[in-house]
Amino acid sequence: MTSAAPLTDRLTRGEGPLFFPVTAYGPDGGLDLTTYRAHVAAGVEAGAAAVFACCGTGEFHALTPEEFRACVAAAVEATAGRVPVVAGAGYGTALAVQYARIAQEAGAEGLLAMPPYLVVADQEGLLRHYTALAAATELPVIVYQRDNAVFTPETVVELARTENIVGLKDGVGDLDLMQRIVSAVRSAEPGRDFLYFNGLPTAELTGLAYRGIGITLYSSAVFCFAPEIAVAFHRALDTGDDATVNRLLDGFYRPLVELRAKGRGYAVSLVKAGVRMRGLDVGEVRSPLSEPQPAHLKELTEIVEHGLALVARAQGEDA
Repeated sequence: MTSAAPLTDRLTRGEGPLFFPVTAYGPDGGLDLTTYRAHVAAGVEAGAAAVFACCGTGEFHALTPEEFRACVAAAVEATAGRVPVVAGAGYGTALAVQYARIAQEAGAEGLLAMPPYLVVADQEGLLRHYTALAAATELPVIVYQRDNAVFTPETVVELARTENIVGLKDGVGDLDLMQRIVSAVRSAEPGRDFLYFNGLPTAELTGLAYRGIGITLYSSAVFCFAPEIAVAFHRALDTGDDATVNRLLDGFYRPLVELRAKGRGYAVSLVKAGVRMRGLDVGEVRSPLSEPQPAHLKELTEIVEHGLALVARAQGEDA
């Protein structure tokens, strides 16, 4: 039986960013599992604390159940137990349960529960959805708050009391709400080891703000294509190296976020373009997403080159 404790322990002990790999496609548009394994393995070698397979950056929405199973199994194979593999699960309750069971069969150690498809549910309905998902397998579940799944502090207290639900990933960015959630769970469940994650796109930009309310775990899309920058930032944030943190925020992360805002779907397609730009051909995004404009790809190249130069400068100063 899978225990929630080993996953939560491994996530909190990890010394690197949380890695959300892109899903690799070949020239025919089908899965390229060889390249995908290489992408995942390279991320582990670069210092990832965990691999979140087939989640938002991994185009969960675009994968068939068979492709999902193959990708999760490939991620488990590529990590070889060195770090935990957490898989996405989503859509309506019945399909989310199906994906959760597939993930468990494929060897995942946990689930990231995406918002339900399209519908805007009330708090009672959301609670029923996530508790049903948590009961469907033995896997620990991290609930992803964003879009049509935004919770009151009272609902998160009930989620925290649910067997197998071990954490909340926030993709909304309302720090007032998150502080009230953290406080409510702490008051209602003292001693409960409930995890919180900053899940905003390019989460590093808000890392300092989230740390101010005690949330230190975060997803790093940048790690997919510039692990050198992501690791340097993570280390600087952990050690209180404010000079490096601010240098990378000003010279790399803010320009990247401003570029990301120039196109719909760029939180995924720009990341995937970055992976290709750094030398690994993971293919293009699947519809309904579109590839970034050529001018934006040129801008991305310049931003990454500047970010790498900033990291080299910081390392030179430390030498």
